Amino acid sequence: MNLPQPEEFIDIHTHGSTPVKGIFAVENMMAHEEHVPEDLTAKAFTAGIHPWYLNESNKTGLIEYVKDISSDPRLIALGEAGFDKLRGPSMELQRLVFMEQAKIAGSLNKPLIIHCVKAWDELFKMHRLLKPSVPWMVHGFRGKKELASQLLSRGMYVSFWVSFIVRPESSDLVRFIPRERIFLETDGSDTDIRDIYNKVADDLGIGISELKNIIIRNFNELFGGQKD
Repeated sequence: MNLPQPEEFIDIHTHGSTPVKGIFAVENMMAHEEHVPEDLTAKAFTAGIHPWYLNESNKTGLIEYVKDISSDPRLIALGEAGFDKLRGPSMELQRLVFMEQAKIAGSLNKPLIIHCVKAWDELFKMHRLLKPSVPWMVHGFRGKKELASQLLSRGMYVSFWVSFIVRPESSDLVRFIPRERIFLETDGSDTDIRDIYNKVADDLGIGISELKNIIIRNFNELFGGQKD
């Protein structure tokens, strides 16, 4: 698998990225779009079934799609997969398909990227039930410290929601979460990942180079043990 270089900024979760020198972008492929890895310009990608685009008629095909591309050496994680109580099919179907993706992630020894909206109880129940052998990373996080503590206690990593992390009120949460558990993302927005690094580095009272080193260490810890 491709690994980021020490001088690169890591965008751990993005959609529709284009190559930019100095940025290591991890492209998220959503199964319902049926893209093929050969179309990607990113050096690494994740793939999964987003609950927004899941229904009874397409569930089997989407699961097969994820299985079919899971052998690609640039695939570093499954997902985004998860739960959404505001948008998506029945919670029963969301549970079923989430479990399938978690099973695939475990069989590949690859982390699982989580989407969760107003359904943390479901996520925690699933974590207790599955007892996953691979780490989970919650993307787009903007919750309170108490929720962050629950995620951290289960060994999860956190990537901040892009529209939240650039606001002044995010600073306390940034400083609260252990540095060895954080990632940064653009999630397909127009925000430059370098601007996010600048904001977070200021929040932590460190330089950009040190923050780069932290994120790269986290990346290598979470993904670096994989074999091509």
